[in-house]
Amino acid sequence: MKAKPNLTRRDHLKTSAKLLGFVLLLSEADIAFGAKILGVRIWPSEDYTRITLESDSALTVSHQVLTGPDRLVVDVQGLELNPTLKDLVAKVKPNDPYVSQIRVGQFQPNVVRLVFDLKEPIKPQLFTLNPVAEYQYRSVFDLYPSTPLDPLMELVKSSAKKEQALEKKNEEDLIAQFAHRNDPPVAQAIPTPKEPPPSQRFKRLITVAIDPGHGGEDPGAIGARGSKEKHIVLSIAKRLSDKIEAEPYMRPYLTRDGDYFVPLHTRVRKARQVGADLFISIHADAFIQPHAKGASVFALSQQGASSTTARWMANKENASDLIGGINIKTKDSQVAHLLLDMSTTAQIKDSVQAGSSVLQRIGGFAPLHKNKVEQAGFAVLKAPDIPSILIETAFISNPKEEAKLNDEAYQERIAEAILQGIKDYFAKNPPVARRATS
Repeated sequence: MKAKPNLTRRDHLKTSAKLLGFVLLLSEADIAFGAKILGVRIWPSEDYTRITLESDSALTVSHQVLTGPDRLVVDVQGLELNPTLKDLVAKVKPNDPYVSQIRVGQFQPNVVRLVFDLKEPIKPQLFTLNPVAEYQYRSVFDLYPSTPLDPLMELVKSSAKKEQALEKKNEEDLIAQFAHRNDPPVAQAIPTPKEPPPSQRFKRLITVAIDPGHGGEDPGAIGARGSKEKHIVLSIAKRLSDKIEAEPYMRPYLTRDGDYFVPLHTRVRKARQVGADLFISIHADAFIQPHAKGASVFALSQQGASSTTARWMANKENASDLIGGINIKTKDSQVAHLLLDMSTTAQIKDSVQAGSSVLQRIGGFAPLHKNKVEQAGFAVLKAPDIPSILIETAFISNPKEEAKLNDEAYQERIAEAILQGIKDYFAKNPPVARRATS
């Protein structure tokens, strides 16, 4: 039998040192090339273009903005060029307002360089999001235009003809009033139908802000068949927008008109910038119980939620910013103050009235989850001077309701019911003179 070698303490130390050296070398390699890219996504919109790199560990990113021509150069440490990163090149859409093309290359052995060729000067915001929901680490590049868009100016342009027609009608009514002021009364045996007198008509356009929930990185709730809430509510919102546009005394404003993410406070700010008379956020949420069904309408509450379900819904919707991804460094004190509490008793009262009108119309053809407006602390409803409601059109987590939500006829009926509810509300609560916005 062969004798075992007699290892000394020094031999053990030498062996341990070799193993430690190997581990250190392996660790350095893992740091240099350890991050794995799980996905790359681009979300173009008129507001901004978002580029997202999702990875299994946080990335170290640096950037510089160059001119002549305009471009953004981003260096990502600890990566080797792979097919997933190369896919980013093909994801650029021709209608992207800010990015014309992306070039990707191995700049150094452990550095991947991305060059974004730009269509106009931009102000980039780069930040990292920690894992949340179904996402791992996300490196986000938000490309904003150097000159921000003015939503009110865009709305005024789009509704100029309707505004002119209304002004002309108001002038004609005023002239008619003066012309017939001294006319003797004329007896009529049979009254003939007339349009409402000028005093009962709206003197200016009513602006309705329509807010399709979620979008972009935030899919919202997902049904058993794979339907995404963000797509369904955008479709309903566009149908409602078209119906409002067809009304002579109304104009719609969409907080998003495509598949991109809008932070909750930005949705509120947009509605205030355009001087909205009513804010409607459209959703199709899920619940922990798959048999939950029916439409719901919510308003803001200053005194806690009206039910456990309302509280659960509000908490879920308020988490949208975490999933969609906001740059918390850009939240100034004004935004923080707005989201904390700038609601007013009058705003909440008007919101409940508007919500009741809409809920009654929806209940005329669809089942309701609750037959009254519920209340909770929804962040997106905190405009201090705009009646604001959130509509859950149905539960996407219910297989039968998921099928209805994907049905165009049902979407049309929901949009029409919301429109009629809006008209009912303003018939009883005509808008006051245009207020100043901030």
